Amino acid sequence: MRRLTRSQARRATIAALGLARPRPSGRIDSRHFRRVYGDVGVVQIDPINVVARAHHQVFASRLGPYDTDALDRYIWRSGEVYEGWIHVDATGPAELWPLLAHRRANTTSWRGWRAGNEENAAFVDQVLDEIRDHGELTAAQLSDTGGRHPTWAGQSSRSLGRAALDYLHHRGDLLISWRDDRMTCHFDLAERVLPAAIIEAAVPAPDAAQKDLLVRAIRAMAVGTAADAADWHRQHVPTARRQMEELADAGRVVRVDVEGWDQPTYADPDLVIPRRVDAAALINPFDPLVWNRERTARLFDLEYRIEIYVPKEKRQYGYYALPFLLGEELVALVDLKLDRTAGELLVQQFTPLVAGISPQTQEVRAELATWGAWLGASSVV
Repeated sequence: MRRLTRSQARRATIAALGLARPRPSGRIDSRHFRRVYGDVGVVQIDPINVVARAHHQVFASRLGPYDTDALDRYIWRSGEVYEGWIHVDATGPAELWPLLAHRRANTTSWRGWRAGNEENAAFVDQVLDEIRDHGELTAAQLSDTGGRHPTWAGQSSRSLGRAALDYLHHRGDLLISWRDDRMTCHFDLAERVLPAAIIEAAVPAPDAAQKDLLVRAIRAMAVGTAADAADWHRQHVPTARRQMEELADAGRVVRVDVEGWDQPTYADPDLVIPRRVDAAALINPFDPLVWNRERTARLFDLEYRIEIYVPKEKRQYGYYALPFLLGEELVALVDLKLDRTAGELLVQQFTPLVAGISPQTQEVRAELATWGAWLGASSVV
């Protein structure tokens, strides 16, 4: 069994996720977006816009400044990528569609539980028929929004029409064809969003599909446990443990031993471990590098959480603290906010995790300036 130091596991992960590659110097277009998806496989969607949308930041960490409108057109209009319940709400390559057919076939109505009830079946059919006849629509554009109803938390905040759209989306009848600047979802028939070749592709048996997803996850992260791999596409962990052993027996992944890790661990058979990585990047809290907080602690010895739901007086790192990756280490947490009125990128709190790191450290200052220019800020404060 190959034995890896934690440093080797870190470097392999950073490289596999495309964070060690030099950023492009010319015009950034769909080729670069495609390459990022090839590296990470899944990009989480989150509406928080205190700095920029989460998916925009994932690409900025790897590509540097780019046109966010061009990325959004690629995601929702190219037919190469689609949005669905992949990790959580996330986007991924279109070839994931047949691999997740088993999940769509077992859709529960938890996102809008009343929509899935038999009593509302006629309303769900009505919503589907309206989009089939009209074309893409938002929940507010439905001719009958169905009135308000309680969410799973017991709070009235969602229309039955939106619940029906979510239900049809997770069932696979509809897809999100577009999100506007406010992240409002426009829904359309799946066959009008994805190419026919994807919609009509052969659907593997659930066990085979689940194993393919686990292999994709290990390829993206380079090295990980069964739970790490299962988290990438939110699969059932006990099942993944069995399947990872079967994949290792078949040679599709290899067993490795990582320093300090006490669970069976696996790697890509073509594992590449760079001697060093020259990364220098702000990392969004929902970036695949850090979205699994337990894995982040194992890799980087950092107990990290996002504190947007923590009362201000109890926050340790700030409302929206982004880890700063320098080389193979997370060296600081940077609580950022874009003041759009003043045109300033604000460093509200800077928490060094390594001695000698400050906002004036050359790589930190350069990355903050890069993000400030990308976000249209005239200064970094």
